[in-house]
Amino acid sequence: MNHFESELGVLKKDFIKMWELVSLQLKNSLSALASMDHEKAQKVMLIEMEVNDLDLKIAKSCENIIALYNPVAVDLRFVLALIKINTYLEKLGDIAAKVSKFVIKSVDPFYNDLINKTQTLAMFEEACDLVDDALIAFKNNDAKKARDIFKRDEFINEINKTAFLAIIDSIKENPANIEKYLKMINLTRRIEKAGDMSKLIAEEIIFYIEAKVIRHDSK
Repeated sequence: MNHFESELGVLKKDFIKMWELVSLQLKNSLSALASMDHEKAQKVMLIEMEVNDLDLKIAKSCENIIALYNPVAVDLRFVLALIKINTYLEKLGDIAAKVSKFVIKSVDPFYNDLINKTQTLAMFEEACDLVDDALIAFKNNDAKKARDIFKRDEFINEINKTAFLAIIDSIKENPANIEKYLKMINLTRRIEKAGDMSKLIAEEIIFYIEAKVIRHDSK
């Protein structure tokens, strides 16, 4: 194994570690939201620091590999895909942290009924599954599994639309609590964004494997 292959191996190892940490963050924030558990939410915030450190390390490693080895073909696509996916993973970590902050700040039982009414937990659970399945697709170079993520993200989008309409109806019935309802809209939108991030990650996996840019492709 030459230096280039060795550095790629280390990069991939760090990258998968970050991915698994972000997945853990999301699952912990889902669990914290389901039980409104402040202690679990705090643990998510601690993982966030480690994720941010890995984000910087991976970005620097990608820059160094491009500068020192001038990779081509599949190796170049691999590094370019990692640069983008790394950014999306960091954003997913931010989403987990924001959900956890919502839990920490929201001591009002008012939110419990609203979370059930909007199917927020079902939406979040599917978003977590998409992140895990995207990682499996990446590890196995499985473009088909990556493509499956696009259809499944539509399920998250539909729940989010239904949740938004349900919250709007609640605002009309109880305008005095509009601030709480708006916080709930922000929460569901963040969770919906987690699905979007998984879809963007899937696009980069397909780019790396098949050398196809499918963004904005209506098919």
